[in-house]
Amino acid sequence: MIIDDQHYDIIIIGTGAGGGTIAQKLAPTGKKILILERGDFMPLEEQNRAEVDLFKKERYRAPERWYDPQGESFSPLINYAVGGNTKIYGAALLRMRERDFEEVKHEEGISPAWPVKYSDFEPYYAEAEKLYQVHGQVTDDPTEPPRSADYPYPPISHEPCIQKIVDGIAAKGLHPTSLPMGWTLQQDDPTSDSQVYGIDLALKYPNVTLKTSAKVVCLLTNSSGTEVKAVEVEINGQSCLIFADIVVLACGAINSAVLLLRSANEKHPTGLANRSDQVGRNLMKHQMTAIVQLDIAANSGKFPRSVAVNDFYWGDKDYPYPMGQIYNTGGLLQDVIFAESPPILSVLATAMPQFGLKQLAMRLIGWWAQTETLPDANNRVRLSDNKIYLDYTFNNTEAHDRLVYKWLDVLKSIDKQRATVYPRGEVPVQVVANQCGTCRFGEDPNTSVLDLNCRTHDVENLYVVDGSFFPSSSGVMPALTIIANALRVGDHLISQIS
Repeated sequence: MIIDDQHYDIIIIGTGAGGGTIAQKLAPTGKKILILERGDFMPLEEQNRAEVDLFKKERYRAPERWYDPQGESFSPLINYAVGGNTKIYGAALLRMRERDFEEVKHEEGISPAWPVKYSDFEPYYAEAEKLYQVHGQVTDDPTEPPRSADYPYPPISHEPCIQKIVDGIAAKGLHPTSLPMGWTLQQDDPTSDSQVYGIDLALKYPNVTLKTSAKVVCLLTNSSGTEVKAVEVEINGQSCLIFADIVVLACGAINSAVLLLRSANEKHPTGLANRSDQVGRNLMKHQMTAIVQLDIAANSGKFPRSVAVNDFYWGDKDYPYPMGQIYNTGGLLQDVIFAESPPILSVLATAMPQFGLKQLAMRLIGWWAQTETLPDANNRVRLSDNKIYLDYTFNNTEAHDRLVYKWLDVLKSIDKQRATVYPRGEVPVQVVANQCGTCRFGEDPNTSVLDLNCRTHDVENLYVVDGSFFPSSSGVMPALTIIANALRVGDHLISQIS
């Protein structure tokens, strides 16, 4: 094993929304920073793009096998590259609602209160929106949280096919609103991600180093188990030990938990920082259903998401519990997650053999129905014989089904000139988009893994800044909250090291 002769002030593991963001935040401090990324740089044509072949073969899959509760192996939809999953995400960057930070009662259980409140996050949401060039507009959305300033950039325009539907929705008394999007408006690379606004900015500083194709194997502590002393890394097949004063995990909620579990030692026999037995537990990812409607006129198949409907987010007169959010997919030929849902186009493709799959996709309008999943200690990431298992069962399903049927009713009520065929498909467990919750933060070390600054209770120099820290998932995408939290933790670290 090689021992790196460099000693770093900070090692950041992972370059996604959390890792990339905190890297650019810490870079101006002058501290010696090493960023480790398991993957490499992605070719531009692969980023945030999908094509019709996505409906025919798997793509953007991790080069490894995970296992479901039945022991069946699968290749997870997860991206190992500089920028992580933000290189293939839809770039919808929403704030959690103010009430999401409080305890919320659902029909099937409780969404617990956060130990910090929306007001604590609001300045960092504003900073995150500016950093990632979020385009949006404050409207009469009934769930819009208080803001210190408007969005920094104007909203994304609706495609003509979407604008007609937006007008129809509004005419029904609903409140379609601009979907906040990270967007550069550059033709070559329009979607903002954590390489563009994180890693690339950090690397402008001479004190920052990036190593790619660097898979972290485990974290090694001192003899008392109170500090991480070294990171064991495989770089191009060669094992290497690298030493640092502070280690920041940002591998994604699943892989950060896996790394802590793999780093078990005499002082941490069930996994590093796992005194509470909460590492890997409470895994959450939204329930997501893809819905498509057939349009007579063809669209480009490649256009951004632009509209959300939150009228059912907290429920309605028929159902007094939260249901969730509706938003459009954008063009179906570029929605990576949509392509991973079950083959919902097969019914239409069989019924309309005159169209090829690509031509059919260009005549469809796609929607996502998204509902909060509640934390459950039995929904977990675990290791067995060095294999990664996802023990996961969806919950809060009644609320989600109601949201889907509500939206189908809305579409049918305004769909006067379109075919009324609405295939739907559920996103399977193999799609781990919006993963969060595996190292929840809190004030009690017996029930949480991280403190309020996202430092592990048990290990003094170890932080986690991906979606692991979430106590609940809310009904919106977690990306902006992960980014805002990385900025928040970055401020804390700066105060500690300056």
